[in-house]
Amino acid sequence: MTKVAITGATGFVGRHVLAELASRDLGVVATRRSHSLDEPHLANVKWVNLDLSSAPGQAFEALGRPDVLIHLAWGGLPNYRSLRHFEVELPAHYAFLRQLTDAGLKSLLVAGTCLEYGLRSGALSETDPTAPVTPYGFAKDTLRRQLEYLQRESGSAFKLTWARLFFMHGEGQAPTSLLPQLKQAVERGDPVFRMSGGEQLRDYLRVSEVAKQLVELALRQEDIGTLNVCSGTPRSVRGMVEQWLRDNDWRIALDLGHYPYPDYEPMAFWGVPRKLEQLLETS
Repeated sequence: MTKVAITGATGFVGRHVLAELASRDLGVVATRRSHSLDEPHLANVKWVNLDLSSAPGQAFEALGRPDVLIHLAWGGLPNYRSLRHFEVELPAHYAFLRQLTDAGLKSLLVAGTCLEYGLRSGALSETDPTAPVTPYGFAKDTLRRQLEYLQRESGSAFKLTWARLFFMHGEGQAPTSLLPQLKQAVERGDPVFRMSGGEQLRDYLRVSEVAKQLVELALRQEDIGTLNVCSGTPRSVRGMVEQWLRDNDWRIALDLGHYPYPDYEPMAFWGVPRKLEQLLETS
């Protein structure tokens, strides 16, 4: 039986990945900083207390010597501009992952971000150069480079998949995300929902679909390298909001243009999922 460990299992993406893992014939170890009453209780999942910032020297043993690690943990979000990302998170995550690969971890999937591309517009391919403009995007991109250097230095002793995530929606989103804010406004009976002009083009996927794809990629245990986890279809933010209103039969006016567009993202960008689609076709 394949043994899979997952960090960040209590987060938005992590809970969906954990559910997908639990639905399969796998041995699963999930990490948490401390016990929580609302964590999922699943038959084939063992929970382990593990703080990445002070991980024990025998972390690989504590995780049950897994065949593959799905690394989703990351602190400091959703503040993409916080210096914490490269002052605290980056060194802690590199040290943790290096410890595991040095101890014998053979396969690693890490969640990256579309913010690694920076202000590049249009269709984004994995072959495009990265140019992050936020501390978060910079820290993630740097961690990827560090792991690639480590992999070369160690003679490819471990296989690496770097999965760049784009925009996701679904159950368990942070309350500050667009859909939860819209839902809260409707439930409060607000006459209008304040948002940006909504003309930005983005790449959206349901988080449940992202989770399934991440698990499929991780279980291949191959040296895939960097790939985009995305739909490949640009959709406007306004269009998504209007779709949510129709799907849920919500009634609320949109106050378009109330908030400025974010300056750390281009107006229009989406991912090219060709590499992802080719891999999943052969799963």
